[in-house]
Amino acid sequence: MADNKTGRDKQARDAERRQQQREIDAELERGDEEQPPDESTESVDLEAELEALNFPATGSDIVAAIGDWAVESAEGSYSIEELVPKADDETFDSPDAVRVLVQVPTVSAAMKRIVEASKTLSNTEFSWAQRKTYETTFQELKAIDSVDDDEGIQVISDWVVEQIHDKEKLPSSRAVRREAAKFCRANGYEVRNDEWLGI
Repeated sequence: MADNKTGRDKQARDAERRQQQREIDAELERGDEEQPPDESTESVDLEAELEALNFPATGSDIVAAIGDWAVESAEGSYSIEELVPKADDETFDSPDAVRVLVQVPTVSAAMKRIVEASKTLSNTEFSWAQRKTYETTFQELKAIDSVDDDEGIQVISDWVVEQIHDKEKLPSSRAVRREAAKFCRANGYEVRNDEWLGI
């Protein structure tokens, strides 16, 4: 491959795609460990619907095909439309990428709001690495037992969306972690320096 801008861009996209697939595979593995597989008819039907789609598929394609499909979780019921960003430039390479979203619906719903809000920004790319750090912050908030009903996820996603609208830019990953740590401390949860939120 030629050592020019186009070649370097392609290498970067390929590396990012490989990283995404590794993370999806790891997420699915962890999902299998944490809870027994759901063999309900609803789960099997959703699997069949996903397999019937042509991948890669855009978020818009997925929402159009199965957007009203309900996913039950401990946090309540979510439609696929509430979890998948409805956008033509959001691409899912495989059914596994969609399955990862439904495993932690509160995090996926928060990320959907942020992704859709980021589309209002001009000349701003919401990179895969930045998305991953946002997601990790939300997953850390979900893991905190003393913060009930995933309130932290809602509060921080609201804050990020406000920052996008007010300042017309995505807050840095560090700023999101700092805001999440502030929320935890205000709600009586100690955040140590060696933890993800410990900024």
